[in-house]
Amino acid sequence: MSRPLSERFHDAAGIDCRYFNGYKPCFPGLDCTEACQRREPMGTRVLIVNLDAMGDVVMTTAQLAAIRRAWPVSHVSWITRANAVRLLDHNPLVDRVYAWDDVSRLVLSRQRFDVLLSADKSADACAFVASLDCDDVRGFTLSRRGQIIPANAAADYNFRMGIDDELKFRRNRRTGQDILAETWQLPYEQDEYILNLSEEEESFCAAKRAEWGLDGRVAVAFNTGCSELFPNKKMTVEQHVALITRLAPDDRFVFLLLGGPEDTERNAEIMSRCAPLGLGARLVSTPTREGLRRGICYENLADVVITGDSFGMHLAIGLRKHVLAWFGLSCWEEIDLYGRGRKFTPDGLHCAPCWKRVCPYNLECIAMIDLDGIAASVRAFADERYPDNTEQQ
Repeated sequence: MSRPLSERFHDAAGIDCRYFNGYKPCFPGLDCTEACQRREPMGTRVLIVNLDAMGDVVMTTAQLAAIRRAWPVSHVSWITRANAVRLLDHNPLVDRVYAWDDVSRLVLSRQRFDVLLSADKSADACAFVASLDCDDVRGFTLSRRGQIIPANAAADYNFRMGIDDELKFRRNRRTGQDILAETWQLPYEQDEYILNLSEEEESFCAAKRAEWGLDGRVAVAFNTGCSELFPNKKMTVEQHVALITRLAPDDRFVFLLLGGPEDTERNAEIMSRCAPLGLGARLVSTPTREGLRRGICYENLADVVITGDSFGMHLAIGLRKHVLAWFGLSCWEEIDLYGRGRKFTPDGLHCAPCWKRVCPYNLECIAMIDLDGIAASVRAFADERYPDNTEQQ
């Protein structure tokens, strides 16, 4: 006589199958109470806790390949803030994504993980990490005194980066991906970000390329905004207009203005100031209120992305665009462009980088942005892309 289901399934460890949820079969017509022919072990159960800025979430996807190298048979869950959840759409190396809310925290608190990978040095993330059932915690947690502390010895360098300005701003030469791989004790091989589009999104991009006449031309995108948390990460409107003016005589270029809802008015002002250039259909202000995934699609239309150190920059890196990134207050050494593009830094400026939200020096780092250098880099990219074309100056 077979055992009652209550005895067969009431096990603290549960059923070792990545598809079983106890609610319904993973595929119509199957019977999960009998011998399952689709059962696939979870293997090592990994939870990633990454709640910080959306750009950081995109950058953290570079660790996924290393996680699979470390644990070839594994089940990877990821909890992040609701606004970042869709950044993980279509990611084949993430099994389950949780939005940061009461329900998700309750569900995760009942589970046991083999490895917990904590990316954030923030009190809420670290408190959550400290509350979970896991013996192998890598990254950061919260002390009994309410202080953020390294959870493992390999996190020491990363931890010191937060409390030693000399190390962070002057001595460090390592990228954020390299540092996080060390923190999580993962084999570092300069893996790329993972940011994938669906078939529908690819079709949408193809249709827009045709509609806006991008085929056969170089689409130069301007990521005009940045997080409201650090407003000094963006160029002035005048600088954007100056760059477009420098490049406008070359009819190989089509210009795209990118941004989110907070950048709508700013992009409209840039469009207005560029009206005398007579660019017509060669200057497009992409929609800013169609949601995150459509925003990714619009950025995917670009060949070259001109950007500050922002979420848009990380999207461009993830989409494998040619990135021309300028820096001021943030740490350019921590950014890896993977050989696609160039960084423009305020060389010789004593106060940069600084990560200050309010500048006491009249934003010298922004005034120093090398507009001529950026324009020259755009032209060089076009010359390489279309070597037989004569540049129209």
